[in-house]
Amino acid sequence: MCTPHYIDPLTNFGFKKIFGEEANKDILIDFLNSVLPAEDQIYDLTYKSTEHLPKNDTDRKAIYDLYCENDQGEKFIVELQRAEQTHFKDRTIYYSSFPIQEQAKRGKGWDYELKAVYVISIMDFIFDDTEEDFHHIVQLKNQKNKVFYDKLKFVYLELPKFRKQEKDLETNFDKWLYLLNNITTFEQMPSVLKEHIFRKVLKLAEYTALPKVDQELYDEDLKRFRDYVNTLDTREAKGREKGREEGKEEGIEIGEKKAKIETAKNLLSMNLTVEQVAKGTGLTIAEIEELIKE
Repeated sequence: MCTPHYIDPLTNFGFKKIFGEEANKDILIDFLNSVLPAEDQIYDLTYKSTEHLPKNDTDRKAIYDLYCENDQGEKFIVELQRAEQTHFKDRTIYYSSFPIQEQAKRGKGWDYELKAVYVISIMDFIFDDTEEDFHHIVQLKNQKNKVFYDKLKFVYLELPKFRKQEKDLETNFDKWLYLLNNITTFEQMPSVLKEHIFRKVLKLAEYTALPKVDQELYDEDLKRFRDYVNTLDTREAKGREKGREEGKEEGIEIGEKKAKIETAKNLLSMNLTVEQVAKGTGLTIAEIEELIKE
């Protein structure tokens, strides 16, 4: 298989190579500012440990893809999810609890004031096919649809729903999503991505420019994900085949039952007894009596 000119930013390696390096944090800042509301723009970020341990040894820990803090102490979790997960929303809520709890201060002087927490989820799957929107910003609201708490926000991006072509790109947000969806198909830098930040991304993402050790890490990461996808596809195909076989069996059973009912009706019209009809068709006496009532 021919190696694309640019690495895939939706692999673990590619995502962290492009968005997770301190020296290139301007890329992450630019991306987040295109995704977040205008009132939540970021001017500086500090990368923090992505592993968060629970209070008790028996509880489950959380490992984020990226975890950052801005110059005001606000927390940003950035998660990449390539394959559908049954309880993905639950997972993002669970993850948000760690940067909330870690703000607790020991002693009696803490008044429970919290810094804002943002969870940004980039998804290469659709979790809500009932609507066309692919950019979801979620907050806690009351029964009058007014924001109850403005320091906790969840942002979900459903990448497969973004279908704009190069000629349709207008905003920085459009360009980011177009790049994430299509970078592995680029033979060269698209003219529409002329801004400095996109040129920097594409330079970082050049496969042949990576050190040999990074190329090997990327190849292994890509292989792992493809194997995972193949496993899911195989499981889904087997599920469909099983469903078809069960459907055939169910269809045969339904057909046989209908035939027995028609035969029973004919026998009843010949004034045979319920017992005789039941014996001749294999239906139960109760089923025959139901037919008589009809």
